[in-house]
Amino acid sequence: MTQVEGGLDEPEELEPEQGTLDLSDPGDRWSISDWEQAAAAVLRKSRRMGDEDPDDLVWDRLTRTTLDGIPVTPLGTASLLEDLETSGRPTRAGDWDIRAHLAVGDAKAGNEAALVDLNGGVTSLWLEASADTDLATLLDGVLLDLAPVVLDAPTAPVAVAEAFLAHADGRELAPGTNLGVSGEAAEEDLVAVAELARRAGTLAVVVDATAAHDRGASDAQELAHSLAVGARVLRVLTGSGLSVDEAARLLEFRYAATDEQFTTIAKLRAARRLWARVLELSEASAQETGGWAQRQHAVTSRPMMSKYDPWVNMLRTCVAAFAAGVGGADAVTVLPFDSPLGVPDAFGRRIARNTSSLLISESHVARVTDPAGGSYAVEKLTDDLARAGWEVFGRLEDGESLDEAIEQTVARREAEIVRRKRPITGLTEFPDLAGVLPERPADPTARPVRRYGASFEALRDEPVSEHVFLATLGTVAAHTARATFAANLFAAGGIAVDVAGPTTDAGELVAAYDGQAVVCLAGTDAAYAEWGAAAAAALREAGATWVIIAGKPLDGTDDSCAMGVDALDFLTRTREKLA
Repeated sequence: MTQVEGGLDEPEELEPEQGTLDLSDPGDRWSISDWEQAAAAVLRKSRRMGDEDPDDLVWDRLTRTTLDGIPVTPLGTASLLEDLETSGRPTRAGDWDIRAHLAVGDAKAGNEAALVDLNGGVTSLWLEASADTDLATLLDGVLLDLAPVVLDAPTAPVAVAEAFLAHADGRELAPGTNLGVSGEAAEEDLVAVAELARRAGTLAVVVDATAAHDRGASDAQELAHSLAVGARVLRVLTGSGLSVDEAARLLEFRYAATDEQFTTIAKLRAARRLWARVLELSEASAQETGGWAQRQHAVTSRPMMSKYDPWVNMLRTCVAAFAAGVGGADAVTVLPFDSPLGVPDAFGRRIARNTSSLLISESHVARVTDPAGGSYAVEKLTDDLARAGWEVFGRLEDGESLDEAIEQTVARREAEIVRRKRPITGLTEFPDLAGVLPERPADPTARPVRRYGASFEALRDEPVSEHVFLATLGTVAAHTARATFAANLFAAGGIAVDVAGPTTDAGELVAAYDGQAVVCLAGTDAAYAEWGAAAAAALREAGATWVIIAGKPLDGTDDSCAMGVDALDFLTRTREKLA
């Protein structure tokens, strides 16, 4: 197999563009400068731009940068596609395979869950099993010629593959059936399962990029990990006597789909382009490997889910499944919304499988092949991600480890989360402190996952009984903005507030005060200037030991909170004062 060389260029920086944004109606034809002027007016109103700032500063203010350092333009224009490589487009025609995940404990219970899923619309099964799994009981009643089965048996891949084929007993197996040895398994296991698969006419290997994603990897790092593992499999299998074409046809790639829909769509498209490049460099035959096609299985992200307010996970997984389908995944697994709490119940599994069914049958998302094709922003993001992934892959091929790079990504993501630049609904934003978590039995098969909101979940795991007194200055209309901000921030740390309500002076605040140790002033800048210091002094005299102000620091207060605050640090300090 040929070593990676040639590579792809670095992503280009985005620059303000000149030209027009012509729509079909003559009345809707505007220049780039028109767009800049309109957007600048909105940003100035929200104080994100100053009156003296030039209009074209909107490109800097509205451009979002991914964790891979890729700038995402706020406005897609045709010039983004100039000299752009657009390979990697989805080719799946029609519905994607609705794949249910099942971590097998008791074989009888697993069989009941599998049959319910299949009868409810699932079209394939992803089974985590071990050498002790009773496959005959587990697969009783499963029509193996209609429903592909993908095995996942990291501790005994050969034994489980042999047991599965023995249970099949020579029956014709559905296309897409995969004996499921991991691409990172021992070489002897890879070779043995590949030989079993060749005889049975099934797939053999799963290149699981979600393993890197679950550790906190960025999109480019996840892509690079998949290429490195895929290249390793090709080397091992060609070393055992298979041709590159024969080896390539035995692989299926598994990627994570997140609720960042555009990066998910672009990642799946970039993955196809990158794998085609690997096969090309490996001198594979495009005709024999289906045009260097990559078979993709997308799984909704485990790290993006939260155990608090878990029903929001339904929204996250729906967006992720939509993105996976639009991105052209051949199979999609929606993990149940209650997975972070333990073993999902029947309701969680039903919602999970119905998500794909609704997207396919009612929203008709699968009716069009590559619906994002030609989108200026998506095509540009696909190209940038492919180049970034290829650069990381090159470093891995040179012997570098991905571990340190993933740790750096985790730190960057955490910094954005704690400053709430990367909000997690139901956890860091709009938490529901009154919500009661559904109880689920612990899942002994769950693998370690770095959930994005783990640091905030840890705060919520330690309940605080004391409340913060929210000392609202002025009328409801005057104090609502900052009071809502502060209450939302406190709730992210599991801290409830008692609200004073409309007040006109320090005396009314003290009258509403009920002895709380920590108070937080919330009002307008004008109210702070007029009687904020007097309010803080009066509340101290009434018994408050720690005074916070929502906004810029004020003389007479101990702490402050505003947009951009390190929420984790602030909440930890506040909880200490409450204790």
